[in-house]
Amino acid sequence: MKRIEEVTLLYDISKALQAHLDLKKSLYTVLDLLSNSLNMVRGTVFILNPVTDEINIEVAHSLSKWTMAQVKYKLGEGITGRVIQTGEAVAIPKISEEPLFLNRTASRAPKTPVEELSFICVPIKKGKQVIGALSVDKTYDEKYPLNKGKQLMSVVASMIAQHVINLETIRLEEERLKAENKRLKSELKTKYRIINIVGNSNKMREVFQMISQVCKSNATVLIRGESGTGKELVANSIHYNSNRSKNPFVKVNCAAIPINLIESELFGHEKGSFTGAIKQKLGKFEMAHKGSIFLDEIGSIGLDVQTNLLRVLQEKEFERVGGHRTIKTDVRIIAATNKNLEQAVEDETFRGDLYYRLNVFPIYLPPLRERKTDILLLADYFLEKYAVENRKEIKRFSTPAIDMLMAYHWPGNVRELENCIERAVLLCETGVVHSYHLPPTLQTGVESNTLPNRSLDDAVANLEKEMIIDTLKNTRGNITMAAQILNTTVRIFGYKARKYGVNYREYR
Repeated sequence: MKRIEEVTLLYDISKALQAHLDLKKSLYTVLDLLSNSLNMVRGTVFILNPVTDEINIEVAHSLSKWTMAQVKYKLGEGITGRVIQTGEAVAIPKISEEPLFLNRTASRAPKTPVEELSFICVPIKKGKQVIGALSVDKTYDEKYPLNKGKQLMSVVASMIAQHVINLETIRLEEERLKAENKRLKSELKTKYRIINIVGNSNKMREVFQMISQVCKSNATVLIRGESGTGKELVANSIHYNSNRSKNPFVKVNCAAIPINLIESELFGHEKGSFTGAIKQKLGKFEMAHKGSIFLDEIGSIGLDVQTNLLRVLQEKEFERVGGHRTIKTDVRIIAATNKNLEQAVEDETFRGDLYYRLNVFPIYLPPLRERKTDILLLADYFLEKYAVENRKEIKRFSTPAIDMLMAYHWPGNVRELENCIERAVLLCETGVVHSYHLPPTLQTGVESNTLPNRSLDDAVANLEKEMIIDTLKNTRGNITMAAQILNTTVRIFGYKARKYGVNYREYR
């Protein structure tokens, strides 16, 4: 066999091994290539079972599956058994003259009285460990150098061993990823249990009850509430406590996606459907099949996309942008908004039929100012969370700090409270969070010593005096014009001017 032919053979074998993740398919392809190049009558790959020390046939030419399943060798038994036991390759010119041949497969009986076969068997090694053997039967040719054939087969055996190592690495990685995926899903389910949502106010108890009632169904849920109240947390609880918890949960922030891209993002697009569509893209609804999709800020989507969304809700089907094939999908929709959708329907910026289809099971999340009893619970929860995260021993809030937390109106709701506590933990170097660790926005007039030192009547009088003087300057002391500008009568204007000691003549 010429050198160029050997290189070509090894290259083809390398490609064949890389083409398949299925070991048997790869090995059968290797045997086919060897058969065409070496005039091989038969090729066999043996694998050693390290537990039982039995040698099994993994793949073989010209043998039935039944024969391969039945034939087994012990370690050290026959030529193949010795090769695997010793790790040394063997090349035999004529098998008819070799007494160690067992011929259990009954496949080496000469077809004619003059036919003779040569045999080459090399070990397959993973490092120093022999894991099997590769053998070849070829028609006897006294001119063929068996040692050269043995070297070539050893190279092929090394390539097979490396392929086995790669497959084993891939298999172990797949098992690790599956275990990690299972762990993460279990962790998510635990994390988003209903009882893990912090709050014991009456309004939050109503929310908990509604979540527990709807989570096991497939009903569409619309979560209402101001920004920062925890709408996404409720959506997570609904999905991970539902019957779809093992399937995908896809989240889409509709307000964060440009108007001209949101349809493609939700429903996908075909290659070439618009400028920049260089390949087919799956939409979020396809990715969420059999699971749930969370459409946050749904009030921000345009009317054209609302039509397609309504079709998904009603018919459970859609088409990709630029596509013609109708795609069926089984997705549960959980939507959220901080907008007044009823007003949007009246303004004709939101479809009424879509609103009623979404509003099957509404859940309203109250703002933090309406659930004052939850403020300290949440504050303690965030304090513990960020203290652990930042490795600080912070145990509690001081009384003035508690008073400040309770007195504030929290326009940013729970999100603002969380950010406030995180900042306080970063600033705090003792075991107690004090009032001065809290943001200046929480400081009232008492804490900041900025209470007004004048009465309301004084403040009104000062404002009126300033407005009278300013108007007289603009009208150059013309009382009539000044009274008109201030939308009052000349008599009242003159009375106020005298009351505050303002002489209109000084401005002429």
